[in-house]
Amino acid sequence: MHPKALLDACAELVKLCLLFDHPADAVVSRYFREHRSLGPRERATLAETAFAVLRKKLLFEQLARSGSGPKERRLAILGFFGPRDFLKSALSEAEKTWLDACDKVQPSDLLAPHRHNLPEWMAKALQAQLGDDFWAWAADQQNPAPLDLRVNSLQSKRDAVLKELKQAGVEAEPTPYSPLGLRLQGKPALQKLDVFTRGAIEVQDEGSQLLALLVDPHRGEMVTDFCAGAGGKTLALGAAMRSTGRLYAFDVSAHRLEALRPRLARSGLSNVHPAAIAHERDERIKRLAGKMDRVLVDAPCSGLGTLRRNPDLKWRQSEKAVQELTAKQTSILESAARLLKPGGRLVYATCSVLQQENDDIAQAFTQTHPQFKPVPVAKELQRLKVEGAEGLCTANGDYLRLWSHRHGTDGFFAAIWERV
Repeated sequence: MHPKALLDACAELVKLCLLFDHPADAVVSRYFREHRSLGPRERATLAETAFAVLRKKLLFEQLARSGSGPKERRLAILGFFGPRDFLKSALSEAEKTWLDACDKVQPSDLLAPHRHNLPEWMAKALQAQLGDDFWAWAADQQNPAPLDLRVNSLQSKRDAVLKELKQAGVEAEPTPYSPLGLRLQGKPALQKLDVFTRGAIEVQDEGSQLLALLVDPHRGEMVTDFCAGAGGKTLALGAAMRSTGRLYAFDVSAHRLEALRPRLARSGLSNVHPAAIAHERDERIKRLAGKMDRVLVDAPCSGLGTLRRNPDLKWRQSEKAVQELTAKQTSILESAARLLKPGGRLVYATCSVLQQENDDIAQAFTQTHPQFKPVPVAKELQRLKVEGAEGLCTANGDYLRLWSHRHGTDGFFAAIWERV
């Protein structure tokens, strides 16, 4: 595609993403479906440009003021993913001069909002949590997340998969914490590899793998993934159970559960039972009360631990929406807890970094449910032989807390209880 045409397409996609009518990844996917002639390089340029604008929206909008032409074009120029010479061949002389001036702006010259690129309410909450570390975290959110894989232990071993990927020309290395994780260099087309099509690997962030590890399911047990979604953690739990026992994958979205079916077919698991439920108090849930050995509640949340992957979330969330989510999280955790039998394990998790969705929910549950005894996560990770366990937890060791800038994973939180 000619540089000018590609830049025009980038501007068009940026404009669509900034409407915030739908998640950015869905907007990008739909754009590609409507423009099937686009090649892999053009698609990469379009997607990465749009996501760069979403990551640095406040900064780019500030810089765009000194330029001319349609706003979305100026934003697309600032976020353009590709060689500068290629981009400049699509620009007018005035645009080149303006872009050179923008490139000379130093971070030290910027106001705080143009450095952190977050809504003010979010920046305030995270500064209170992180202190001086806030700026390192904020800077890390401007970078794309790595691509992590989980090796399906039912089918293969990590070392064998590592060799197979290397033979296929895919650079990978073991993840530092998850014993089943691999981190890739770049974003290769995995769907074309035999190691993927036969189900030996699944795309899953290392932090998500650790959540499944904390559930610690065993052969022959009754286990529930209460908010299963597309089933990444369900598959990890099923493999840990060696495809024995019964593993229920519940979700209120039948559409999300449909995405689990092809992955389930590849995995070789036969103990998984996906079921769409109307709400957390569904009759199916009531019938299973007091029967579960393990329950994982990966609760619906703001998703702010995934900003490197989903930068639009920070513009689509609000303080009010988070408050509404916390009421939902409390209700879901209450309902899921009823499934456990005495001695059973309950794990509450989110991919949020906000205290009100994490610590506050866990502490309130502990106070109102004396029959549930908290299990310190740091000790549990040590028992599970996870290296550097203390560094993955809160200062008191009670909860798992993962930060992208410290641990290289998405932002995650987890608490564990045992029913006594």
